[in-house]
Amino acid sequence: MSDASETERRTRTDYNSLNTDVMQWVSALAALLGLYLVASPFLLESTDAAVWNDTLVGTAIFLTAGYNFYRLSKDRLASVGVASLTVLLGLWALVSPSFIDMGGNALATGTAISGLLVAALAAYNAYANNKADTPERARTRA
Repeated sequence: MSDASETERRTRTDYNSLNTDVMQWVSALAALLGLYLVASPFLLESTDAAVWNDTLVGTAIFLTAGYNFYRLSKDRLASVGVASLTVLLGLWALVSPSFIDMGGNALATGTAISGLLVAALAAYNAYANNKADTPERARTRA
């Protein structure tokens, strides 16, 4: 590597930074939707299959979105892989009422809408964090 390119690399100021405060809200909202999925089969008319599906998928969404919330709260970028897994879980929640008897229209609709919102939020989270080079508020370590 030449000295000119080394100096240019060290003095680069055009980083794509990411506001971690905004992305924390995105992750927190996805995690709360996961909690809704966990609670909804116990509050609405449901079948045993719906209870298992929504409880497992909702817990997984809560944990994956919560993990990215934790990373962002420590001024680190969110894990794109974990956000992508959250997208897949949200897509499953979106289509699962078509494959699993939910027991009632209210639960099926709530599960599908929650899945759509989780998938959209997590997809945005994955996109923004993949595009970013550094968090906006990165602390220097001594």
